[in-house]
Amino acid sequence: METNQIRELAEQLLGGKLPLEQFLAQLVKPKTADLGEVQLDLDRQRRCGFPEVVFGEGKSLPALEKLIRRMLEEGIDVLATRIRPEVAAALLKQFPAARYNEVGRTLRITGEISEIRTPTSEIENSKPSVAIVTAGTADLPVAEEARETLLWMGVEPTLVQDVGVAGPHRLTERLHLLQDVDAVVVVAGMEGALPSVVGGYVACPVIAVPTSVGYGASCGGLAALLTMLNSCAANVAVVNVDAGFKAGYVAGLIAHRVARSRPQSDVRPICRGETSDL
Repeated sequence: METNQIRELAEQLLGGKLPLEQFLAQLVKPKTADLGEVQLDLDRQRRCGFPEVVFGEGKSLPALEKLIRRMLEEGIDVLATRIRPEVAAALLKQFPAARYNEVGRTLRITGEISEIRTPTSEIENSKPSVAIVTAGTADLPVAEEARETLLWMGVEPTLVQDVGVAGPHRLTERLHLLQDVDAVVVVAGMEGALPSVVGGYVACPVIAVPTSVGYGASCGGLAALLTMLNSCAANVAVVNVDAGFKAGYVAGLIAHRVARSRPQSDVRPICRGETSDL
């Protein structure tokens, strides 16, 4: 339990608004919810800054329903990845407040952005800022998974689409959208060259995501992965093939930490919005 939560409970106890038994019960609440086939980590936000994320692939509909219901009961914002459309349709009937991204295959239920995600000290010029760049339209499902992850983390990313190295002028025309962000996620398949190019233009971490887009010799994203791992751009780090969630999460952590340490007087433009495909 967070210090501010304990303080709030103690103030309620001292003010006579909370019985002693309830105060003690809150302090000894279990850190894991036993849901049968699933053990839900209730303590992850305290340890890691953000709650547990549900990997939907392979989980039954009843298991997902139990997970989501318990998370909402605990006041935990929900992010579930790799949710098939037919499963999402059933979940939306149970949870009308959910938002399903059919392209990214994510299901998200969020309330107000919590204090841990947006400290009260953050003003407009110190909000976390991330850009997502895709090489081609076929890479958009992975980019959308990253985008939904960032939105769940309280970060509104800038999306720059379809600027692969086959038409390098498309990237240079949009470089102004990348100059002032805290991290860039670059999603590319085929030969996977785009992260190195982006890395040569920006002064922030570049999280490279190889996708399984490509013809036979791309080997399901292995060619792009090896290219990115061999990048000569020093600011490029690489996640697994099609790992949009992982890239978005890492970029979100970086951006939040940078935003918290940014001087309040460091006023700079915040780029927002979305570019259209060419």
